[in-house]
Amino acid sequence: MLFYTKQHQYYCGIDLHEKTMYICIVDQSGKIRFHRNLETSREEFLAAIAPYRGDICVGIESTYAWYWLADLCSDEGIIFILGHALYLKAIHGGKTKNDKIDSKKIAFILRGGNFPVAYVYPRKMRSTRDFLRRRMYLMRTRAAILVHIQNTNSQYNLGPFPKKLSYRSNRSGVADRFKDQSVQKTVEVDLHLLDFYDEVLRGVELYITKAARVDDPTSLHLLQTVPGVGDILSLVLLYEIEDIRRFKRVQEFLSYCRLVKCARESGGKRYPSKNNKIGNVHLKWAFSEAAVLFLKGNERGQKRHNRRVSKYGKAKALSILASDLGRAVYFMLRRKEPFDLNKFLGAGDVSQTPNRDEKGKTLNRAAKIKCIEECETAAVKQSP
Repeated sequence: MLFYTKQHQYYCGIDLHEKTMYICIVDQSGKIRFHRNLETSREEFLAAIAPYRGDICVGIESTYAWYWLADLCSDEGIIFILGHALYLKAIHGGKTKNDKIDSKKIAFILRGGNFPVAYVYPRKMRSTRDFLRRRMYLMRTRAAILVHIQNTNSQYNLGPFPKKLSYRSNRSGVADRFKDQSVQKTVEVDLHLLDFYDEVLRGVELYITKAARVDDPTSLHLLQTVPGVGDILSLVLLYEIEDIRRFKRVQEFLSYCRLVKCARESGGKRYPSKNNKIGNVHLKWAFSEAAVLFLKGNERGQKRHNRRVSKYGKAKALSILASDLGRAVYFMLRRKEPFDLNKFLGAGDVSQTPNRDEKGKTLNRAAKIKCIEECETAAVKQSP
C-alpha cells in the first residue's frame, strides 16, 4: 500500500458520480474553503478550483467515472491522485455516509498524508487495454455458448461430438442430432451466435495486434519469447503491465499479479491469509494460463514440474511455476532481454547445479537434488 505524502497549499477531495460531484477544498491548516455539490462537468470543476489553482492537489476514489477528470487535470497541469477504493476504509467504515461526508474525508485524508494511491493508467494505451478486456468478456461468453451445446448433448446422451465445435467447419449437422424441434432450434441459435462471435473476435484481435505493435513493439516481442505465451497472452501482459518501471521491486510486481501469499502476523502469531484478491485479476489469469502452456512440449520443464507435483501437488506446483514466470517476465522487461530457458530452469536442473559446495567438497547427485529441494521449499513459502 502506497500513500501520497507530498504537501500542498490546498487539497481537493471529490466524491465523483455520473451526474453530480461533491467537491471539498481545504487548506494546509484544515480550514474548509469550498464545499458544494455541483453538476459533473469540466466547466463546473475548473470554475470551482480556479481561486486555488496555484498549488492544489485533486484526489478522488477509484470508481468507473474517473477517466475524464484524470485527462482534464493532465491537460490543465493539475496534480491528480487516484485513491485505491479497497484501502479507503475511513470512507466505507463510517457510521454515517453520504456524498458531503465522503468528499470531506477524501480531502482530509489527502491532507494528512494517508491517502492510498492507485495507479493512473496513461491515456495512450488505456483505450486499447479496455478493448482487450472487452475481448476477454466476449471470449468467455463464446465459451459459455459452447458449454451450453455440450450440456444439451449430454442431457440426451447422444455421445461425444466427433470433432471440436470450436472450429466453424465442424459445426455442420450438429442440430440434426436432436429429435425434438425445440431443442434443434435452441442449438441452431447457439450455432448462429458462435458464428457471430467468431467473426467479431477475429476483427477485435486483428485491431489489437496492430495497435500493440505501434504502442510497444519491443516489449511485445520479448513477451512472446516465453514458451507458451502466444499472441493473446502477450497482449494481456503488455497492456496490463504497461510500464514495468512502475514496480521498484520484483516482490511488488508479484503481489500486484496475485502470485504470492499475503502474510498476516500479530504478536508473533500467524493468521490465515486474507485479501488475496487485491491486485490485477487479468495478470493472475494470464500467468496461470502461461504456466499450463509452458509445460506443453517442454521436457525439461515437465521434469522439474513433476518433481514439484510429487512433493506439493498439482495445484501448488502450477502456482509456483506461475510465480517463477512472473519473476522472469519482470526481469526480462527491466533488462530488455529475451527469455532464456537455460537460465530459467538452471535452479531446478541437476545438470545446472554446482558440482561443489561452499567448502569445495564434491556433490553427488543426491546432494544436488537435496540442494534443489531446499531452494524450492524456500520459494514455496511465498507462493499461493
